Amino acid sequence: METVAIFGVGLIGGSFALALKKAGFSGKIIGVSSPATIDAARRAGAIDDALPAEEAARIADLCYLAQPIAQILETLPQLNLWVRPDTLVTDAGSTKGLIVARATETLSRCEFLGGHPLAGKERRGVENANPDLFRGRTYVLTPPEGQGPASPRSARFVEWLDRIGAQPLFTRPEIHDQVVAYTSHLPQLTSTALAACVAREWGGGAPPIWGPALVDSTRLALSPFDIWGDILKTNAQAIDTALARFIEQLQQMRENLTGSEVKDLFDQGAKLAHRVRDSA
Repeated sequence: METVAIFGVGLIGGSFALALKKAGFSGKIIGVSSPATIDAARRAGAIDDALPAEEAARIADLCYLAQPIAQILETLPQLNLWVRPDTLVTDAGSTKGLIVARATETLSRCEFLGGHPLAGKERRGVENANPDLFRGRTYVLTPPEGQGPASPRSARFVEWLDRIGAQPLFTRPEIHDQVVAYTSHLPQLTSTALAACVAREWGGGAPPIWGPALVDSTRLALSPFDIWGDILKTNAQAIDTALARFIEQLQQMRENLTGSEVKDLFDQGAKLAHRVRDSA
């Protein structure tokens, strides 16, 4: 792998570029983004050059799509007109089912490997990129159906994931989407709903009394909708199921505020919280 083209040099794309450099990648990293983002990526040292999408795709050994989900879905059919047969195309989208399906339908000239690094920040942009963003984080990989995980091109990419400190995990796109509906999308929606609920009670302002609990529980509410809108649209069914189960849980808690069942819920919740922190 000598030439990497990063489509969307924001937080994830920029961090991936910086991580490659830190891990010893000596090839060329090309940015495909807006002029303002390219300027910021150059200042951050994330890219070596910038090219239009077609020119970058024609010379890249790896096309890394770190754009918003809707843009990834638009880019995939275009790439099929430009890429070489020995190119690997991968993405960093937060949902996988529709992306992998689109890649299967449209990418006939090269190999595709779906991806989702479970890493990020509330602050976007390459200005906030970090070469250690992926270190110790699960990096989900979802090959299209019938494509094994051990092709030479995919294996080389996984080697680089190991080098940057990520923890690759192979699974099916539908399994990924079902799980992250609970572990990523539901936390975002509950944080947002809590912040909106409190804001409405106090006319949009901060309440007169608050402490660390409100700060901690509303951290995800800082995330921008222009990213989450695509996630909600492309994983709506799984998210709806997760929300329904969570609403049932809240209703159970509401009906038993002074009963023993609430203690059981606290115990179950604490066990999960400990397990998550112990494995982090």
